Amino acid sequence: MRKPSSSRLRELPPIFKALSDPTRLRLLSLLSEGEVCVCFLGEVLKIVQPKVSRHLAYLKRAGLVTSRREGKWMHYAWTEQPHPVSRNIMNGLRDWMAKDEALRSERAALKRVCC
Repeated sequence: MRKPSSSRLRELPPIFKALSDPTRLRLLSLLSEGEVCVCFLGEVLKIVQPKVSRHLAYLKRAGLVTSRREGKWMHYAWTEQPHPVSRNIMNGLRDWMAKDEALRSERAALKRVCC
């Protein structure tokens, strides 16, 4: 049996690994409605900033979020997925997050804190 040689196939495991952690899913949920400064993410999730940054770096390496610096602050947002398979995965995830009550509650807390 031959191994699939598709480069697209090699792109999926890092995405699934990044999505396998509850903290990273919660971070993605907070970013699902737009760009957010890292300073607010830890406050809403009640976790320390180094842990938030470590998880965001993991998501960035997997190609799921982008970052931009504004002075001393880092802002993160979802990355548009160029490949249809990863785009469908992330769109399905966003739809599920929109309906999950606990995640909606955290997004509401984020709006009270920062926006």
